[in-house]
Amino acid sequence: MSIIVNHLDHVFSPGTVFEKKALSDVSFKVENGEYIGLVGHTGSGKSTLVAHLNALLEPTGGGIYYDGVDIFSEGYDRKALRGKVGLVFQYPEHQLFEEDVFSDVCFGPKNLGLDRSEVELRAYDALKAVGVKDEHFYVSPFDISGGEKRRVAIAGVLAMKPEVLILDEPCAGLDPKGREEILSLVDDLHDNLGISVILVSHSMDDLAEHVHRILVIDGGKLVMDGEPREVFRHRPELDAMGLTVPEATAIMSDLKRMGLAVRDDLITVEEAKREILRVFGR
Repeated sequence: MSIIVNHLDHVFSPGTVFEKKALSDVSFKVENGEYIGLVGHTGSGKSTLVAHLNALLEPTGGGIYYDGVDIFSEGYDRKALRGKVGLVFQYPEHQLFEEDVFSDVCFGPKNLGLDRSEVELRAYDALKAVGVKDEHFYVSPFDISGGEKRRVAIAGVLAMKPEVLILDEPCAGLDPKGREEILSLVDDLHDNLGISVILVSHSMDDLAEHVHRILVIDGGKLVMDGEPREVFRHRPELDAMGLTVPEATAIMSDLKRMGLAVRDDLITVEEAKREILRVFGR
């Protein structure tokens, strides 16, 4: 599996007074099994970009290729594509609509034309994979907590057995404990299912602890693409975009500026703790 984004452009309301260029000449490739973070400030084009990856939006220019085939070519089965490239929206309420949790997760595989037993087995496996409690299976998805709603929304996509899982701001509105639970869940899904994951976020701290590669988008353009440690070396450029490096990176950089002989290329709290203990001989 691979996704190639090739010189992608998108213009909203072209030819009108409301015309706005949301994406400009964006190119990158997603290989099988990658764990990628997509980061940018509000309005940078993150959500617009991921909506193209399973053909919810069509490009104004350029193209997207899934396993070497143009997903916008005539006759391409986009319904099948959306089973392979699953998108979990920022607000789970935009995905949940059935009368109970189990029915909601059954909806996707049912639309694939599978028989009832296969549909229900997929829904059960997906709900257990994301840690939804059995007692929540037959309650309204709107009567559970925000974190549980996100788990159900993820399960609804997992039940389609995707090869790529895209999560748009999955931690928005959650407290620190809820955020860490969701991010740990995504780690487990990536590691255990072997699927590619694209995690959209504005939080560098979330990405530093989890993803293996970061794409930075600013003003509709892809401006950085690299391993987290490499991306976070560009603190002045990130600051100029309204983005911050992880808190651990900022602290170590400030300590080095104050004269302490510490490394300033560390990106996680655990790395920073070990370095401080090393410097002070603990």
